[in-house]
Amino acid sequence: MDDLHSFLDAFEAFLRHLAGVELIPLFIGIAFHFLRLSARVRGWQNILRAAYPGIRIPYRTVFGSYWAGVAVNAIAPARGGDVVRLYIAKHRLHGTTYPTIMSTLVVETLFDFVLATALFLAAVQMGLLPGLGDLPSLPAFDWSFAVEHPAIAALLGSVFVAGLILFATWASRHVVAFKEKVKLGFAILGDWRRFVTQVVSWQALSWVFRIAATAFFMNAFGIPVNVETVLAVVVVGGLATTMPFTPGGAGTQQAVIVFALSGWASSSAILSFSVGMQVATAALTVSVGFAAIAIMLGTVRWREHVRRDEDLMRRKGLDGPEKPSANGEPAPAPSGRARRA
Repeated sequence: MDDLHSFLDAFEAFLRHLAGVELIPLFIGIAFHFLRLSARVRGWQNILRAAYPGIRIPYRTVFGSYWAGVAVNAIAPARGGDVVRLYIAKHRLHGTTYPTIMSTLVVETLFDFVLATALFLAAVQMGLLPGLGDLPSLPAFDWSFAVEHPAIAALLGSVFVAGLILFATWASRHVVAFKEKVKLGFAILGDWRRFVTQVVSWQALSWVFRIAATAFFMNAFGIPVNVETVLAVVVVGGLATTMPFTPGGAGTQQAVIVFALSGWASSSAILSFSVGMQVATAALTVSVGFAAIAIMLGTVRWREHVRRDEDLMRRKGLDGPEKPSANGEPAPAPSGRARRA
């Protein structure tokens, strides 16, 4: 509830400052946000191509799957959009498997993890982020429980890690096929030159677009644009989406950005900027993403589509596989008398 109240307060500040927003920098920021995600699509497409060299991986399919996942993540907590992304990719790319596609998502995050860690350390060194002592006092901070109860958090974390290790050990001994499918997703890492030129290059470009988008959004809302302020906002945005207990990290972003930019603008102006940037990017991703879901699945109710697929598979399982006739067409279903015989 604290997250919700914090975001609503920030949204009220955004409405109060709406008349003073510069539209041209705002639209340029939205355009750079579109380019940022589109560049990431190309990197993921190349990871999928390396995993499935014998399968055609069209850009439009990867584009639709990626944007659909980002759209759902913008309105749902805990990265629920990744499930949609996996489902659509598996549904549209025939011959692929969920374990392989899931492992490609891990490969996709490797460069981001290294760069985001470096930026985070730089921001901490520059004093742009709150210290551990400040975290519990920040409103709407998602990880305050872990900060206030480090022993319990460490215990839960240890149990989680131990569970992962036990599962990995069990899977390595009993699920050989699963291991092979997962291994396919990491195929591009076997050729580091290809990984750098076809994945890292596109992801680095997406970070350039991300920084540019942030700078233009800040300019649109009257926030001073310099190395420190842009770095702070980029790092906070990355942290808020890493563990999004709220849709798009709403509430958490506002709390930490107000702290990071407190010396550069008023709290009201910072809240207006933070919410405005989040609303603008969410409007774009939801519009494009749900349009992709409607085009690729024929409906925006993807769960309904999943149920239809399950019903179809259940009927096929009951009726048995279709056997081709002499002319290559599926044989007609046997009559009731033939079935009883």
